[in-house]
Amino acid sequence: MKHIKKFIVNIDGSSGSGKSTAARLLGKKYGWSVLYSGLLFRYAAKMILIKRPKNKILFLKKLFQKLNYSKIMKINLHTPEISKFSAEIAKELKIRKIIKSFQKKYVQKKKKIVLEGRDMSKIFPNAEVKFYIVCKPLIVAAKRRWKQLKMKNKSVSLNEVVKDLKRRDFMDKNRKHSKLERHAESVYINTANLKIKAVLDKMTKCVDGEIKNKYGN
Repeated sequence: MKHIKKFIVNIDGSSGSGKSTAARLLGKKYGWSVLYSGLLFRYAAKMILIKRPKNKILFLKKLFQKLNYSKIMKINLHTPEISKFSAEIAKELKIRKIIKSFQKKYVQKKKKIVLEGRDMSKIFPNAEVKFYIVCKPLIVAAKRRWKQLKMKNKSVSLNEVVKDLKRRDFMDKNRKHSKLERHAESVYINTANLKIKAVLDKMTKCVDGEIKNKYGN
């Protein structure tokens, strides 16, 4: 893999589709960095909720100029309050621009990277490989997410999770800026009836094929 100088993999998709797990495993397989776009918005939401700045745009500009991404990976950012507020701030163009600037600098620094989010193929349209991952029907995604959340919060109900996923997907698909859409070049994967190994195998096949096209054997 040392002969690969630059390689970007985009993983876009809906809430609860398993794209975060797929991104983590793909990054681990190739030894590449992984950037979770949603964590950046969640971190921004958490810090605004804590600090209550008068000017949140100026506050976030300063915050993201010196952000250590590896540190936010260790923070619990998956609370209902943060989920709801991060979806709200994701609609604001000025906030999206601040986070987009951080993402671009991070990719320039890392070179070989897996990007997970909802609009990665809009920000990085020239990525070598693009995936669009869903989990349909929604109840399958909700049950998966519910099992994950119950490890941290035993009081969370399946009904709450279903409502949250529906709300998040509706907001992501209908917001004015960078709405959730499948890129024309993306590989579509429905994870509902697939084990994670099958998902990873499909993705690996695509990535390996593009590595061969671009860099040879």
